[in-house]
Amino acid sequence: MQTVNIICIGKIKEKYWTEAIAEYRKRLSAFCKFNIVELDEEKAQGNPNDSQIGSILSAEGKRILSKLSNNSYVIAMCIEGKQLSSPELADRLADVALSGKSNVDFIIGGSWGLSDEVKARANFKLSISKMTFPHQMARVILTEQIYRAFEIQSNGKYHK
Repeated sequence: MQTVNIICIGKIKEKYWTEAIAEYRKRLSAFCKFNIVELDEEKAQGNPNDSQIGSILSAEGKRILSKLSNNSYVIAMCIEGKQLSSPELADRLADVALSGKSNVDFIIGGSWGLSDEVKARANFKLSISKMTFPHQMARVILTEQIYRAFEIQSNGKYHK
């Protein structure tokens, strides 16, 4: 059984987001081992300059990289990533499984994004949309799309 992890910066506090994720987590249990790993967000003082933002990205990036295993297929969620349809994401996850990778790690950065080191480690860069979403909403959207991908792979009715 494939293991799918979302490794992300920050915690979700709002009940409506956590309930949505819990529902998809329950549904995903039929298809994969699903985990969300929440890492601490670096605190910025006031309006940080480019150097401070670089330090934030570096510190968060190190924490993210420490959670990745060498044999994971890593998908970095970033604005410059490729946009995929739901069936294309399903195909990508199926191809990863067929290639022998049993772990897929999706990475969601903090409010400043992802460090260059994390992006370089990624096997694929994915963008949800050209629009900007709160990180909490992006996590829900991603979790739903992962569930949809498994439903597509199994010819389920959910995607109709």
